[in-house]
Amino acid sequence: MSVHSDDKEGQGMIVNPKPSGDNKDDWDGDEADRADRLRFEEEQAMIREQSEARAAAKAAAEAAQAEKDAAR
Repeated sequence: MSVHSDDKEGQGMIVNPKPSGDNKDDWDGDEADRADRLRFEEEQAMIREQSEARAAAKAAAEAAQAEKDAAR
């Protein structure tokens, strides 16, 4: 079977599922959607941790430099 750009069968198209009326309140996508959200949250937490560690290291370096400058 060959796929042509004029095929109307939906091959290769992105389909975004919509919640039905029955499960609209607790609809959370499928397993892949939940895995993507979890991975994103973990990446954001790692970025925050790295950012906080970098800020703390920068503050410590600035404090050490200020002590050196005051000792002169």
